[in-house]
Amino acid sequence: MFDKFVPDIYAKSIYTIDYASLKKKKVKCLIFDLNNTIAPLTLKKPNKKLLDLFEELKDMKFKIYIVSNSSKKRVEPFKDNLCVDSAYLAFKPSLRKFKKILDITNYKENQIACIGDELISDIWASNRMNFVSILVNPMGSKEYVSTKLGRLFENYIIDKLTNKKLFRRGKYYE
Repeated sequence: MFDKFVPDIYAKSIYTIDYASLKKKKVKCLIFDLNNTIAPLTLKKPNKKLLDLFEELKDMKFKIYIVSNSSKKRVEPFKDNLCVDSAYLAFKPSLRKFKKILDITNYKENQIACIGDELISDIWASNRMNFVSILVNPMGSKEYVSTKLGRLFENYIIDKLTNKKLFRRGKYYE
């Protein structure tokens, strides 16, 4: 049961992911979570480092989406400044927005990677879609109440995964 919470890749941040390796594995589409994955909650629009990364990823010919549980007001400044497609109010771990992206792009499941900082809303959803799942550490400590509650369950899952030697926090892998 806990296998669906194990990420395919575990990286320190979006800046330490080996995107060239993903390209070699035929990944064509990257789906990023917003809050604490590409930006801390305190950041209202992309900074230069994030803008530069997304330009580099576009140069590598990745199709990029931001899929977030946040409101349109929170997502739009990132969507507009990064010039990418987005889905807001995704209600992850619901698969509805992920299925829509799959339909729109006509990519196969293994050609899409989903990157996020939460096991439940990002990794579990990604694994259920058979996407490449990539877990990163949260960028900031400020979180919504719903996320804080989810972290309690996430910590329980991580303890179980650690006991089964399936995952260990801080031990990064590709």
